[in-house]
Amino acid sequence: MRRREFIKIIAGSAAAWPFDAHAQGLVPIVGFATAGSRANQDPLAGFEAGLKEMGFVQGQNLALEYRFAEGKLDRFPALISDLVQRKVAVLVVNTPQGVLAAKQAATGIPIVFSIGSDPVQAGLVPSFNKPGGNLTGVYQLTAGLESKRLGLLHEMLPKVDVIGVLVNPNNYGAIDAQLHDVQEAAGRLGLQLVIVRANVESEFEPALSTITARRAGALLVCASPFFYSRRQQLVVLVTRYGLPAIFEWRDFAAVGGLMSYGTSLNNAYRQAGIYAGQILKGAKPSDLPIVESTKFELVINLSTAKALHIEVPPTLSARADEFIE
Repeated sequence: MRRREFIKIIAGSAAAWPFDAHAQGLVPIVGFATAGSRANQDPLAGFEAGLKEMGFVQGQNLALEYRFAEGKLDRFPALISDLVQRKVAVLVVNTPQGVLAAKQAATGIPIVFSIGSDPVQAGLVPSFNKPGGNLTGVYQLTAGLESKRLGLLHEMLPKVDVIGVLVNPNNYGAIDAQLHDVQEAAGRLGLQLVIVRANVESEFEPALSTITARRAGALLVCASPFFYSRRQQLVVLVTRYGLPAIFEWRDFAAVGGLMSYGTSLNNAYRQAGIYAGQILKGAKPSDLPIVESTKFELVINLSTAKALHIEVPPTLSARADEFIE
């Protein structure tokens, strides 16, 4: 083999080598198992920005391995197993199901999460300040904002007194709290709820049909990684049924949903990237407290409001962080 060809082979394989703290010249591998799809990697830019803040750049001194569940959460055990076999230095996941799979398969690997469910209530960590073990991360607060979203939807449509609520029954660690919060808020606001469930795409249309048959005039779509992964399909159906709806993330409003309210997904992933970088530099996950997202965004799609013949109240206009034309 020629010397030049040999050098090319060595250089090409270096990015795939696992990290060894006692070796020099090798790059660490960070694995990220996400509920999302290859077609939408925008939120991952925040994660890579956080790593960059800590001095780690893909292709220079870091190798990133992404695995996509494409909204099918039962894929997580296989995705996690694949990343463990790659001997990643840090494992990152963005659903409670992914965290559970990681805890079972990666007992010796630091795990960083960025999830919408309360990690203590979900039984993933004992406390926010002292997560313990090999686990830490970011609590995005998405599953804890349903009562706030219901209030905003009521403010947008004060004459609507029957509201549909779409939940994912497989939303581990979140659905009970979501339903409790929504029902409590509905009681305070004098609203009736039509609660429907869907955990596969084929259940979306029957759920929306039930909502409209029971004369609900608006829709609250509860936070769920699966709903987020199918946001385009879900928004198209909601639009077809003529339902004003509120969602968790800005991305729903960007593809035609009426409004969204939630924490900044980009910022949450950026913090996960910072934690992954700190761990690569020697920090222990057990010494890094769980971070709670603090930046919230109210986004209103004015084009959708116009199409639904909705006039946005001045109180909401004044509080909106972004309008989409």
